[in-house]
Amino acid sequence: MTFNYCPTCKGDLGPGPDGYTVCLDDSCNFVLYENPTPVVAAVIEYKDGNVLLAHNTKWPPKIFALVTGFLEKHEDPEAAVLREVKEEVGLDAEIRGFLGHWTFKRMNQLIIAYHVYADGEVVLEDPEIDEVKIIPFEKVRTWPTGTGEALRKFLRSKGYDPEVVPFR
Repeated sequence: MTFNYCPTCKGDLGPGPDGYTVCLDDSCNFVLYENPTPVVAAVIEYKDGNVLLAHNTKWPPKIFALVTGFLEKHEDPEAAVLREVKEEVGLDAEIRGFLGHWTFKRMNQLIIAYHVYADGEVVLEDPEIDEVKIIPFEKVRTWPTGTGEALRKFLRSKGYDPEVVPFR
């Protein structure tokens, strides 16, 4: 969220301690903390031995990643990840485990990642996703940021040490 003026007193904003934006009026205590946004991510194990990756229409061609999405108000992260898988790739999935949480600094997000399993037919009805790739575990490459770290942890748990490619 960006502010031009203090939302509390309408005073000027400027740099404060620890890199936070603060109100410069000494009588006001406003601090813009910019807390990270929670995002769920699904490492989808698809039909035993494969990972399903999705392409978002806003991304460059040939960039595929995990199914992700924002938590809704009061939503449990496990419910959110299953909802996102259903909405984005049309699959009913089951949670097989919590992989962990990672920061994605570029977007100021906290990634909450799960291993989910699905074996149904992919249905792309969400206009956000226009293509998926089904990749055998041994051929999956990961990337050095939040969701890539989750994918690498999952693959290592299956006995694979995937190649890490730069994030574009």
